[in-house]
Amino acid sequence: MPKLGINIDHVATLRQARCEFDPDPIFAAQICERAGADSIVAHLREDRRHINDKDIQRLKKIVKSRFNLEMSIAPEIVRIALRLKPDIATLVPERRQEITTEGGLNVVKNFNRIKEVVASLQSKEIKVSLFIAPDKNQITKAFETRAEAIELHTGHYANAKKPSAIKRELNRLHQAAIYARSLGLTVNAGHGLNYTNTKPIAQIPGIEELNIGHAIISQAIFVGLKKAVKDMLKLTRNSK
Repeated sequence: MPKLGINIDHVATLRQARCEFDPDPIFAAQICERAGADSIVAHLREDRRHINDKDIQRLKKIVKSRFNLEMSIAPEIVRIALRLKPDIATLVPERRQEITTEGGLNVVKNFNRIKEVVASLQSKEIKVSLFIAPDKNQITKAFETRAEAIELHTGHYANAKKPSAIKRELNRLHQAAIYARSLGLTVNAGHGLNYTNTKPIAQIPGIEELNIGHAIISQAIFVGLKKAVKDMLKLTRNSK
């Protein structure tokens, strides 16, 4: 049964729509933890479009489970992470034009810089995960950076419409998890997961944690955040 990490970025997105104070992502994180979340995830983007510097400082203080900071490899963001010392840093690609993260980190192309960032973070006892495509070459290079974990990008699976495409993407994720585990990597997964497509991912052997945000925050508008979290936990923990 995989653990559940909840990304609270979109609570901050709603706050920023009015540039005021509500809803407070830190209060949301506390509700998620009380409802059973295993970790809290927040992405400090370079443009600060949702989560900001004050948010992550407050999250570091109040999160009782594990605080997973999603971050780019930009020098400014790396410096902030080194000062903050989250429990986990998940390195993700980032483009200013994108609405949300569009794909996995290209570890093959950016190997030297990523390895350097991994070492810097680990020097402060921060565990590192790399958000990558379910691709053997990317997994191999991720292992070579000495990161402790990877997070498999499930976006292509989530966007697949035809049964054959869904099956193909599930198989890619399954084989990627097997290979990564054989190297000794912790395997997480996330992106685009919701209340209808999460269960097959939760059934993949060896996946340690699913990181989900948008679907849970969206559902919370209708049923409340506590129930939205608990309903997702039922899917992930009764996946067999």
